Amino acid sequence: MVPVLALHFAVAAGAPWIFRRWGRASFLLLAAVPALSLAWLALQHDAAYTGGLEETYSYIPALRLDFAFRLDPLAWVMGVLILGIGALVLAYCARYFKEDDDGLGGFGGQLLAFAGAMLGLVVADDLIALFVFWELTSVLSFLLIGFARTRLAARRSAIQALIVTTAGGLAMFVGLVLIGNAAGTYRISAILARAGELLSSSPAATSTSGAVAVGALLVLVGALSKSALVPFHFWLPGAMAAPAPVSAYLHAAAMVKAGVYLVARLAPGFADTPYWRPVVLGFGVATLLVGGYRALRQTDIKLLLAYGTVSQLGFMVAVVGLGTPDAALAGLALVVAHALFKATLFLVVGIVDHQTGTRDVRRLSGLFRQSRALGVVAILAAASMAGLPLLGGFVAKETVFAAFAGAGNAAGAGGARGDVLAGVWAAVVLAGFVLGSALTVAYSARFVWGAFARKPGLPDTPFKPITPLFVAPPAVLAALGLVYGLWPAPVEAWASPHADTAGQVSEHLAAWHGFDLPFALSATAWAIGGILFWARGIVYRLQVAVSGLPDAERVYRATVGAIDDLAIWVTGRTQRGSLFFYLAVILSVATAVPLVVMLVTRPSIPGGTFFVDPGSPLQAVIGVGIVIGALAAVRANKRFLAVLMVSVTGYGIALIFALQGAPDLAMTQLLVETIVLVAFVLGMRRLPAQLRDRTGGAYRVVRVIIAVLFGAVVVFAGMFAMGARTAEPISLRFPELAYTQGGGANIVNVALVDLRAWDTFGEISVLVLAATGIASLIFIRHRGRGLGPTRDVETGSVGRVRGVDPSTRGGAELAVARTFASVERDPWLVAGRTLAPERRSIIFEVITRLVFHSMVLFSIYLLLAGHNAPGGGFAGGLVAGLALTIRYLAGGRFELYEAAPINPGRLLGAGLATAALAAAVPLLSGGRVFESAIITLWLPVFGDVKFVTSTIFDVGVYLIVVALVIDVLRSLGSRIDEQIEEGAQTEAMRARPRERERA
Repeated sequence: MVPVLALHFAVAAGAPWIFRRWGRASFLLLAAVPALSLAWLALQHDAAYTGGLEETYSYIPALRLDFAFRLDPLAWVMGVLILGIGALVLAYCARYFKEDDDGLGGFGGQLLAFAGAMLGLVVADDLIALFVFWELTSVLSFLLIGFARTRLAARRSAIQALIVTTAGGLAMFVGLVLIGNAAGTYRISAILARAGELLSSSPAATSTSGAVAVGALLVLVGALSKSALVPFHFWLPGAMAAPAPVSAYLHAAAMVKAGVYLVARLAPGFADTPYWRPVVLGFGVATLLVGGYRALRQTDIKLLLAYGTVSQLGFMVAVVGLGTPDAALAGLALVVAHALFKATLFLVVGIVDHQTGTRDVRRLSGLFRQSRALGVVAILAAASMAGLPLLGGFVAKETVFAAFAGAGNAAGAGGARGDVLAGVWAAVVLAGFVLGSALTVAYSARFVWGAFARKPGLPDTPFKPITPLFVAPPAVLAALGLVYGLWPAPVEAWASPHADTAGQVSEHLAAWHGFDLPFALSATAWAIGGILFWARGIVYRLQVAVSGLPDAERVYRATVGAIDDLAIWVTGRTQRGSLFFYLAVILSVATAVPLVVMLVTRPSIPGGTFFVDPGSPLQAVIGVGIVIGALAAVRANKRFLAVLMVSVTGYGIALIFALQGAPDLAMTQLLVETIVLVAFVLGMRRLPAQLRDRTGGAYRVVRVIIAVLFGAVVVFAGMFAMGARTAEPISLRFPELAYTQGGGANIVNVALVDLRAWDTFGEISVLVLAATGIASLIFIRHRGRGLGPTRDVETGSVGRVRGVDPSTRGGAELAVARTFASVERDPWLVAGRTLAPERRSIIFEVITRLVFHSMVLFSIYLLLAGHNAPGGGFAGGLVAGLALTIRYLAGGRFELYEAAPINPGRLLGAGLATAALAAAVPLLSGGRVFESAIITLWLPVFGDVKFVTSTIFDVGVYLIVVALVIDVLRSLGSRIDEQIEEGAQTEAMRARPRERERA
């Protein structure tokens, strides 16, 4: 299963490149991926239905977390829908979009990745893995809904869908953790097998069963939000701002089915919890009615289908959530039928909109006469949605009515469950189902009439002819719905094994059950629905008259607006633009919290901590130097001097590390201080040289008090911490672990890339996010914007102020330098030609020529040797960054571009991807995440070589650090260079008229 998922994500990642080569025809290539996966799934049928196909990869064994996957009957059926409809939708995109549409590569990749995420969700057999795929579908749906990023409605709808589904997902995550902790395992199959034991009413199990019940309720909150049930139903109609293929796939066949799937998966084990049936039946029936009611008043056929989808989702959740065997069979049958007819109808709407330019029933007329094939496809799908005979929707709905009519006598696994749905509640639910089905009949008829019928007084809507490939995907789905209605045996064979997990199934899927109670209920729904459609004018006027009913979307917008107002109020009182205020708040809190804890707990200070032997007189001297540097930084009246004194303290700490026998830390501290110093100096070019003291008088006293208290609290907290340890520190085992498990002698580097690789991966992820955020604030234009070929740059033009006589800026010396710079070709240092002579430093250029290549080679040495000697990816990346810094300082921005003509954003992504690859590849061979392999081999010249695969992770760190330095140099260096030059030219242009006036 993992290779199938990996194929989806790998091809999705390469989709932009594929689209650049083959255009929109690339959708057909992408469609082959789920099609091949579907063929693989078909071959796994026997394995899935004879005990299940399982794959497990160890993740964090200490926390009982695994990447566990299991293909059972329910996952197999859902996988067929996800992959089959996914392949058809991707093929449909090849004709839906135009060749010149922007962003098709990203869109195609996201749609394919979504198919992989949905498949991962349904085959996940671990609660945490399921949640990861669950949230991944939310993120991808956000991107797909907001495809038309220039449209405000698309962006707003995408954000709304993300907020609602993510909020529900967070509640669900808490529920999953509660269930996993109560069960002692996060394996879904194991939890369902022990569900009866977990829900036991014995006194010993009371706390466990209570936690499981609350957990199940929170899981339902996530499922309801994902499947757009009341009160979360409003996000789905808003998501219709997405293109038709997205609506057909995400909102009819895939994403919104995630909640239905989760309810179906857990219902056999958790339907008997106190909150389960009231929630799924109450909210399910309410959503069925609300969605159907709202669908009847829509004039946009896509919104009509959207509200119809909301209605059907409520229907499905109520059915699959009942927890009886017959309801499980009927529910899965309904899921299959709904996926077929609703995906068909959304694809039909896409064709109508694409060929006519409108979806408004008040403007559409006569389409059936112009495209009978499309009309027949739509009628078949709409008839199935209405539950008319000989179609899949009829078979499923008849089984639903039969299952709920007989729910009072349902039998569960291990014996009778009693009346799970009896008395007045059975009548209420069945009445709700009949009324909801009647509304479904009415809006199904309204859809066909509104899209295809000829309307009096309206001319036929112009309809461009459609190609067979365009109509083929919805036609295939409509035909499958017809085959399902005439021959439901395969669907019953697929669904029955899942229903058997809840007990003995008594119902069967059939094209015709005879004139019985379910058929009478269906006939009642058809009659009421027909009357509602016939009296549609009266119904519409009644709906308008009562339009003042509470609207969930208005409540959502009012809530978001109130939060925005609160945020503005809080921001106005906290974000004052005063550095003193910010630091005062931060340091005061950082002082008060530990101080209160220490006063309350009164920890003891271990002996000997008030005086620590420095070990060397030199350390005491360095300590005095650090103190002097800190005091000088506080007293400095110029920015550069203050930064320089701060760097003195950093360099002093690096020396302390070196004297304490920590060369890795010393080298890293030294390199970081140097890079930070360069960044500060570059940034200060746009700031006044003098430091102005803005806080005098009483504020100065407050600053001194806060600083002294903070320093004292940190010192005492450190002393107390030294005496707080009660267990032996694990770091004492690091030397042995580093060599035996990590295969290296450098404890620091092995700990970073192997023993504690998760920590490092989290840190570099934060680093990438921070770099991306900062770049988005600094770079108004594209982050990777190149400067163009340096050969097109005028000789000696960079840094020169246009319109200024060179003779006034150096006389004969500059003239000689300009002559010297005029060469036939670009030298290795392009500064020799591009940079204005008055900006050049020949000494710096010579030094750069001498040290640049050596520094780059040394950085690679540090990267490769860091596993056994001081160094590593971080230190190596910093050295490479310093080499680029020197080259930039010697030659300016064009020299930097020549040295690193790469988009730093892509380099950051490549580094993070390399680190992630190093983490994931061991899973393919049955290992653990971030598990290292030690490879020993003999190479000519090099001899015996020992290679540890965690070095690949270090390569990712190296790339990220280099990209971060390039980002800093381009933002604080190149961009500020341009601003300074533009400002000087503007000032020179302004000075010219003044000089003429004086003349």
